Amino acid sequence: MCGRARCTLRPDDFPRAYHLNGRHVRHVDMIRYRPSYNVSPGFNVPVIRREDEPNDEGAVLHCMKWGLVPSFTKKTEKPDHYKMFNARSESIKEKASFRRLVPKNRCLVAVEGFYEWKKDGSKKQPYYIHFKDARPLVFAALFDSWKNPEGEVLYTFTILTTSASSTLEWLHDRMPVILGDKDAADMWLSGSPSSDIDMLLKPYEEPDLAWYPVTPAMGKASFDGPECIKELQLKANETRSISQFFSKKGDKDQQGQKSHIKVAEEEILTTDQTESLKQEPESDNVGHLCSPVKPESFTSSRATDIKVEQDYGESGSKLSLTGQTGNPPEKVGSLASDNVKSLKEESEDIKPNVFGPPQEGSGDPKTKRDYEELSGNAKPLAKGVNKPKKKAKGAGDKQPTLLSYFGKG
Repeated sequence: MCGRARCTLRPDDFPRAYHLNGRHVRHVDMIRYRPSYNVSPGFNVPVIRREDEPNDEGAVLHCMKWGLVPSFTKKTEKPDHYKMFNARSESIKEKASFRRLVPKNRCLVAVEGFYEWKKDGSKKQPYYIHFKDARPLVFAALFDSWKNPEGEVLYTFTILTTSASSTLEWLHDRMPVILGDKDAADMWLSGSPSSDIDMLLKPYEEPDLAWYPVTPAMGKASFDGPECIKELQLKANETRSISQFFSKKGDKDQQGQKSHIKVAEEEILTTDQTESLKQEPESDNVGHLCSPVKPESFTSSRATDIKVEQDYGESGSKLSLTGQTGNPPEKVGSLASDNVKSLKEESEDIKPNVFGPPQEGSGDPKTKRDYEELSGNAKPLAKGVNKPKKKAKGAGDKQPTLLSYFGKG
């Protein structure tokens, strides 16, 4: 608990909040009470305690300062109300400041709500926690008295805390001990043996608590008024750190789909380029491999859908792009297959260093030539036909084409 609360109850509201209807309630120092939407340690807050006489069934509504100052504090010391405004319920029977108070100095504190801060890196966002039906919250507390050098008696109290409930652990690891009904409040106030109150010092797990973000301005103790509890609409990036505790399935599916599409695109491009490089002769312009494909086909959402559809079937198994049939010409799979096939045919036709003699009756030798593969059983070339000399390729050499072997008409 961060040490801020809202207490704007009227004096006559406290007996109802403490379930004291019909019982005599005596007021002490209530003139010091000032309602506030931003109560912090050092403020005067009304608490309910038992009467000093053991047999008196009445109660005392006593206005005390929040922030315990133990009675053994030196008179020369200046009271520090921020030092012990909370007490861990797990250790109240062990620490000297609290264990002597457990038997007879129990009290109840009623507020309409309290504030807690959610840490997000260097930022802190306050939240207001309250009951859904707006009834007051009743906390378990301990009080003590201390006499200052002037002889004045100062009454102070501390609020007990416990581990956070399952619904509030995302916000903070601690929460005040909330006594949710009349029986719990009576047991704490009645002075029952300490062994019986252990069952009260536990997280409040009922579903009637509510919370929402409020302005960070209320972090200043001087900031007061209804603006302290006005709900704040957080931006999307500010709520992300909180919603991560309850991740949405849709977000994960969308991220997985984007990753799936990206991987499919990379596989298609890599496969097409690799196969084309294997089939095509040496070339200075690698980008020529993809020249028949329209650039926009790789960026449009329609092309992306086609890629995913071709790459994966309905069962989730991977399909072959070149094995697809019936694809429209504009689909990437068909384009890649046609492109590779065209390059393969071109490379098979272009065999510049193998020539054969013109056959008899074949017509004009200038317009018709046959090619003969070199092998161990190949016939020798005809006389008069010299083998073309091989030239070393230079940086400026161009790739021969089929037209270069035909004479001009």
